[in-house]
Amino acid sequence: MQKAHAVDRDPERDWILLFAAWLLAAVAVAGSLFFSVVMALPPCVLCWYQRICLFPLVLILGRGLFPLDRGAARYALPLAVVGWIVAVYHNLVYVGVVPESLQPCSQGVSCSEPLLELFGFLSIPLLSLLTFTMLTGILILFERRSPR
Repeated sequence: MQKAHAVDRDPERDWILLFAAWLLAAVAVAGSLFFSVVMALPPCVLCWYQRICLFPLVLILGRGLFPLDRGAARYALPLAVVGWIVAVYHNLVYVGVVPESLQPCSQGVSCSEPLLELFGFLSIPLLSLLTFTMLTGILILFERRSPR
């Protein structure tokens, strides 16, 4: 029983999990900036809210790596969950489930307009949802592995 408990507290595995979360957030930030700066795709209101949740994660998770700070997930997880909630709502707007009267994008860039679809089905809102889902999952796993 003690051996399994020792595996749960393996600092190397915990560091790898936190690094995976940081790498995912960093790639997502780079992709977000690439879409808006290089490809000149303007972000909608919901994209901005998701960016507000995503961008600080690179700093929080990066700081948690050196030295390994098991408390980093406590600060990062709420941002990832809020980002996930906004991403779910954004996908519902994008596919037309949310009526226009409840959409926050009444002016400027439309939240439901397909600006880019990779491989014919991966939209920017779906990429965001997948990213926040993976980030939340990794951070929950990290949190459960951390000693209390």
